[in-house]
Amino acid sequence: MERFREAVRSYYPVREESLKAFEAMLRPRLVPRHTFYLHQGDIPQTIAFIEKGLFSYFYTAENGDAVIKKFFPEHYFLSSTAALLTESPSLFSIYALEDTQVLEYNAQSFRQLMNEDTDIAHFQIRYLEKNWVIDKEERELTLKYKSAREHYLEFIRQYPSLQDRLKQHEIASYLGITPTQLSRIKKSLKSQHM
Repeated sequence: MERFREAVRSYYPVREESLKAFEAMLRPRLVPRHTFYLHQGDIPQTIAFIEKGLFSYFYTAENGDAVIKKFFPEHYFLSSTAALLTESPSLFSIYALEDTQVLEYNAQSFRQLMNEDTDIAHFQIRYLEKNWVIDKEERELTLKYKSAREHYLEFIRQYPSLQDRLKQHEIASYLGITPTQLSRIKKSLKSQHM
């Protein structure tokens, strides 16, 4: 629970009584490796804080190609946020890449708590600003104006602990390149450091 408290307070200095009301909503859940937390097309009902483990957040195109938008490792909050806010079918799937332990809470109950508690509302506003406005804007610029090599270096900077936990095709999907291109980039970087 301490990591959850730290994560919440990293966005806003939530008062103790507000934090306890938030914690009362949490339910532990294990999401086994290689299972879906949310399928594309489902309407999300919950939000989760990841205690341990790793999820991918991806879109599957009509031709079957999966495009990973984001990875969610430990200490991140997880949901299909746009679908949750609009109460509509998710454009994305959420998939456990490892056995993942989460603290899950009901989105409607959380919305009610936000309406009653300004600290929780401020936490949510700051969370959305940081993760779904600021970080999203930076990623969009990286995708549009940086080379695949620069994008890979940005991935390593953003997710330093994930490179050894992910398969090459998962990283390539996130970067929007082929696994072969990723191999060439890694080989080039390795030869520069020799």
